[in-house]
Amino acid sequence: MIFKMKEVGFSTDLEFGELHVAGDEAYGFRPYQLLVSSIAACSGGTLRKILEKKRMTIEDITIKAEVERNEAHANRVEKVLLHYVIKGNDLDEQKIERSIEVAHRNCPIAQSVKGSIDIIETFEIIK
Repeated sequence: MIFKMKEVGFSTDLEFGELHVAGDEAYGFRPYQLLVSSIAACSGGTLRKILEKKRMTIEDITIKAEVERNEAHANRVEKVLLHYVIKGNDLDEQKIERSIEVAHRNCPIAQSVKGSIDIIETFEIIK
């Protein structure tokens, strides 16, 4: 990836399109938003694959992400709370809980920030 400086922030051209990153939301995605998005999307995508392999029929997964940052230390991200809202019929709560644990161990992004950012995952099932 090559990032080019703009008046405010940076941009890069990727396969999907142009990405704008800036500390000011008026000019692009903020770096912490991309970090949290990467954790949530990787974790959710890995979970989806595991549930499909277990032949669980999932209609939808929504991930609610909350972030805890430490202003005293460069406003660093210290904790990401992911709450999965999983929609489907006849879903086994214990299988989903175990699947989330397996997904966490197999998500490359979650493993990349392990030891630096705490990731707390919870879920609920809706019909």
